[in-house]
Amino acid sequence: MNEHEPFYGMYQEQLSEALAGLQVTGPEGKKIAAEAAFQQWERMTRDLCEQDRTLFFIGNGASAGMAGHMAADATKNGGLRAMNFNDAPLMTAISNDIEYADCFALPIRRFARAQDLLVTISSSGNSENVVRGIAAARACHARVITLSGMKPDNRSRQAGDLNFYIPAQTYGLVECAHQTLLHCWLDLYLKNKEKE
Repeated sequence: MNEHEPFYGMYQEQLSEALAGLQVTGPEGKKIAAEAAFQQWERMTRDLCEQDRTLFFIGNGASAGMAGHMAADATKNGGLRAMNFNDAPLMTAISNDIEYADCFALPIRRFARAQDLLVTISSSGNSENVVRGIAAARACHARVITLSGMKPDNRSRQAGDLNFYIPAQTYGLVECAHQTLLHCWLDLYLKNKEKE
């Protein structure tokens, strides 16, 4: 690529294609239309609020940043009880004393209850600590929503009640798309909340 080729235009097009290519599945890989999936996610969130349950977010790296961001927005703007497990003392203590792969699973086992909701954000969908976090949520009878990308057969995508998969192959595109999906969900919830 030379300096005169339109990189931004190409990137914008790739991101648009990634979002347009969103694939959502339910348990056992059943395909769900994107619009119906967002409506279902929003209803799950309303149920969560009405039942006084907790919303958890987990992710690594940039996805950890999104997890913290969305927990803050869900709490402040959505009036939801939301949290993430990106606290450095907690993560480093678990990682040092037990193992990094349990840095989400252990606090989920301590905090999650039946009918709570875990949202996982993982570009690859294969991060071991995220996969173990899903298993811990399932053991507590919490519901799970996964956001993933890269390979279509990633482990997270097989494990949620709703699985939002972005068919892009770079971290930048997957992460940008995931942030859009997260804001779409929360904005839909806020819009419907205003109607009440």
